[in-house]
Amino acid sequence: MTDLFPGFASQSILAEGAYIFVRTGGSGPPLLLLHGFPQTHMMWHRIAAQLAERFTLVIADLRGYGRSSCPLNSEDNYTYSKRAMGRDLFNVMSALGHHHFTVCGHDRGGRVAYRMALDEPTRVTKLALLDIVTTYDMWEAFDAGFAMNGYHWTFLAQDYPMPETMIGANPQYYLDWTLASWTASRDLSAFDETALADYRQGFTQAERLYAVCNDYRAGWTYDRVADEKDRDEGRMIQCPLQVLWGSHGIPGKGDAGPLELWRPWCDQVSGGQVDCGHFLAEENPEGTLEGLMPFLEAE
Repeated sequence: MTDLFPGFASQSILAEGAYIFVRTGGSGPPLLLLHGFPQTHMMWHRIAAQLAERFTLVIADLRGYGRSSCPLNSEDNYTYSKRAMGRDLFNVMSALGHHHFTVCGHDRGGRVAYRMALDEPTRVTKLALLDIVTTYDMWEAFDAGFAMNGYHWTFLAQDYPMPETMIGANPQYYLDWTLASWTASRDLSAFDETALADYRQGFTQAERLYAVCNDYRAGWTYDRVADEKDRDEGRMIQCPLQVLWGSHGIPGKGDAGPLELWRPWCDQVSGGQVDCGHFLAEENPEGTLEGLMPFLEAE
């Protein structure tokens, strides 16, 4: 298999009840990169080298994904909540000597990233999010169109073991179909073979299917309630926020995309559209870097 992160070191760091796998490399201010569903840290391979020229990168697998461990879930789904995942990453960054840092997250990783910014505003200095709106706003927007495009939000959140059993009958088909259906080209051409093999491997493991579904169970319960509480209490993201979305992505509707939905959550919102589907960093790495770098490098 091709090494997609040449020159990067790798290690597993014990956080709160989970070992978190990370790759580290580059030099400069610390930048934490967080992947989404149904992927791993490998999704960043096409932009990591360029980012590493300007930043010290920490590229992590979320708990339950990739090479990180899969703890047993709790009754209230806190174990796979974005708050718990965020605490993992705060522990990781502290262990690596980074108290203040920028976070960039895609999909589920974006949800962890904005939860980190809300929970520990003194530690997250900038926030970049790829192709998401808040969990609160996703559930609020659940209409007929979203029910078709975002069906996995309710399917994966069903009680154990229904979704695990159904996906487990043909996990590679489900993974490949999901990936292809969210790209602009509606196929797998955007994905490197080594990265795709890594995504597929996780879906062959029962404990990781369980973890992925618990991630979405937390989205329906703990995460949704946490967002509602923040919204009701007027708690906002304190750092600058950059939001990029795919022109054929999940929240990308109209020229303003999801920006209007983010403004009630942050007073310093900017962003723009990238010509691609949901997987910005793989489908259009040049456009993604063009959208990210001025924001990340600004003083």
